[in-house]
Amino acid sequence: MNYNTIRVTIDQRGVATLLLNRPERHNAMNDELIREVTDAARELDRNPEVRAVVLTGEGESFCAGGDLKWMQGIFDASRAERVADSANLASMLRTLNELSKPLIGRINGQAYGGGTGMMSVCDITIAVESASFALTEVRLGLTPANISTFVVAKMGRSNARRTFLNARPLSAAKAKDLKLVDEVVPDDQLDQAVEEELKYVLQCGPGAIAATKKLIFYVDSHDTDTNLIYTANLLADTWESEEGQEGIHCFFDKKAPGWRRK
Repeated sequence: MNYNTIRVTIDQRGVATLLLNRPERHNAMNDELIREVTDAARELDRNPEVRAVVLTGEGESFCAGGDLKWMQGIFDASRAERVADSANLASMLRTLNELSKPLIGRINGQAYGGGTGMMSVCDITIAVESASFALTEVRLGLTPANISTFVVAKMGRSNARRTFLNARPLSAAKAKDLKLVDEVVPDDQLDQAVEEELKYVLQCGPGAIAATKKLIFYVDSHDTDTNLIYTANLLADTWESEEGQEGIHCFFDKKAPGWRRK
């Protein structure tokens, strides 16, 4: 996979790293980066060898949001072209959000606007203590439209109202208080913290993880009666799956299933 604005690597364990690679622009998003992240996420999702994906940024920033030069071009575009660019951003976020593999946000520095949106589609988000955050759109006379679906789901309505409406800067500690970040670590311990999460993920069945991720989205958006039907069938499906049967038999035989990684 050859890209201009990102870099993708996959190690021998099946851990993929999706690196935003525009450090000279603080990894700000433009149309090319949005397209490449979307394509890469789809490729990684289809790859059966990939067990988890780490999303991070090159250099001192995670993602500074939308590239202002790109936005300037949008102002000269037609209405249809603006809507199309906006839809492409929404599609990128949705593709990352619905990735069937665990998506771990390795937040190595500042994340503003759309960068905060990219954090919010991660299943697990770990940030360095020195990182800073803000939902900056209203300071520019804009609105955090595309990212709102995912940021509000991450931090909740009350916290979103606290932060969306004034673009106030947030420290990493404050971002954790607002449920935007799951864990904050000293800058020199970021890789160690990410590896700790991966250690647990790689002990789990990949098929079970994919089904459980869908389960979370499903039960959060349906009523109790519908959920009871769905979950009864889902558990029966996993009991009948090769992965589920292997996991149970290996547990009783006191041996590791074939999908377990160290």
